[in-house]
Amino acid sequence: MTFTTTLTFGIEIGVLVGVGFSLAFVIHESANPHIAVLGRLPGTTVYRNTLQYPEAYTYNGIVVVRVDAPIYFANISYIKDRLREYELKLPNSNRGPDVGRVYFVILEMSPVTYIDSSAVQALKDLHQEYKARDIQIAIANPNRQVHLLLSRAGIIDMIGAGWCFVRVHDAVQVCLQHVRSSSSNAIKLSPQASGNLTESPKAQQRYGFLRNLWKAQDGNGSAGDEAQSLLRQNLV
Repeated sequence: MTFTTTLTFGIEIGVLVGVGFSLAFVIHESANPHIAVLGRLPGTTVYRNTLQYPEAYTYNGIVVVRVDAPIYFANISYIKDRLREYELKLPNSNRGPDVGRVYFVILEMSPVTYIDSSAVQALKDLHQEYKARDIQIAIANPNRQVHLLLSRAGIIDMIGAGWCFVRVHDAVQVCLQHVRSSSSNAIKLSPQASGNLTESPKAQQRYGFLRNLWKAQDGNGSAGDEAQSLLRQNLV
């Protein structure tokens, strides 16, 4: 396009057209970020895009979504629409009880480098919408900046600190435990589930890993002895 415009109208017009198309492309991609449904690769605890890895499988009642972009005012509506679409259209899996609907939405947030105030409010609204439909949000692997922002905005307290995990697999296992422990298709989370999960010591250690690591960091960004000890342990 730029080459043709330059030949037709000259260099200045061609450059302006090229810059304009590039800017429009960036805005479009930013407002419509790539969002992937993640599934578990057989024989591993790794979760990948189900479209890229068809062998990856999902669990009934649980949808794992990865947002591959910062979340801000221009794309939060698009993200909410996609989450609603995945909630309604996620195909049944042969893994886990046949519950017939989604009860847990896990947000894999490792690619999310930034969240603005509009997105924070939208996430609060989304939590309330999900709560009204008996759907629990879980957050997996947020970076330090995003985690602190969510904490200061009250989102971590709102969804429950027990629903923030280091790894997607940890989040899936806790959600799957709730699904399997239900005696019927209507899953009811206990009042304590949103804040204090009864987990094994190993699961509790995994949950506290990020918090302990960040608290142990000193001014030069190195981790303290406790965090280094956690890093050396096998959490797979």
